Amino acid sequence: MNSMQVVAIQAPGDVSALVFEARERPVASATNLVVRVHAVGINRADSLQRQGLYPMPPGLGNVPGLELSGEVVAVGPDVSRFRPGDRVFGLVAEGAYAEYCLVDEGLALLVPADWDFAKAAAVMEVACTTNETVFELGALQSGQVFLVHAGASGVGTTAVQMAKSVGAKVLFTVGTDKKIDLVQRIGGDLGINYHTQDFIVEAVREVGDCGVDLIQDLVGGDYLMRNITLLKPAGRLVLVGALRGANCEFDIGPMLKKRLMVFGFTLRAQKLEDKRQIVKRIEQRWLPKYVDGTIDPVIHCTVPFRGVREAHQLMDNNENFGKIILEID
Repeated sequence: MNSMQVVAIQAPGDVSALVFEARERPVASATNLVVRVHAVGINRADSLQRQGLYPMPPGLGNVPGLELSGEVVAVGPDVSRFRPGDRVFGLVAEGAYAEYCLVDEGLALLVPADWDFAKAAAVMEVACTTNETVFELGALQSGQVFLVHAGASGVGTTAVQMAKSVGAKVLFTVGTDKKIDLVQRIGGDLGINYHTQDFIVEAVREVGDCGVDLIQDLVGGDYLMRNITLLKPAGRLVLVGALRGANCEFDIGPMLKKRLMVFGFTLRAQKLEDKRQIVKRIEQRWLPKYVDGTIDPVIHCTVPFRGVREAHQLMDNNENFGKIILEID
């Protein structure tokens, strides 16, 4: 009875690349927890990894999944914060699409008493990404103007709520008018349909020629120069993804003239100790706001483990508003 089911990426491709396999259950060691996984948050990175566009760092395997929630069933000898039976949610570099998964104790937090596992699985990756990009790097402050691309995504819906909670004005781009309405319900001020509107024109109409203080960009490609055009002097751009490609034409002139700052960020590539500090910042700054309801994770749907291909297809089709959660019975 030491085997478990995992979802592995057989080879880069469409959703048919996701296959179920039997693997040995992980064994607790050092500061690791063995968690019986109940729910998994699906992220855009999982889809890109499946397509061969976001390869695993060297030494990791072919089971995707960056965040999970579940019950601790065993702890390593150096674990001090948790014990078997604890309900936890946490961050991993791989392997969440599985019935059991190793989680470093420094990357896990206790699930609040009134949360179910699905809600807990929708928090960690997007909260960590948003805090590091919008607040640690982007230094967003009350009264500033913030533009988030892909505003209906898991990261986008989190960024909208966090930014509003500190008193920023929030502009966002999405692909449908329906998503504009949905994001405005959680606090977004101005929604821009990128299929039918030019986000530069609409942003300037809203805030004037003074520009935007901070842009979080999950899109990349030709958005780079358009973002730079829109930023005010000393504005900041944080690059988080490249859905429209990683290459583009670049003019350094506006960067110099406006003294702009451009940052890049990806969570999975951070060192373990850095990730522990990131999770600690979530626990201290943002978990209280999740607990009191100031920030509420947006869940598009929950899908049973056997429906993992359907869940990925939803994300590939950009149908989701917020997170897609896999539930493992």
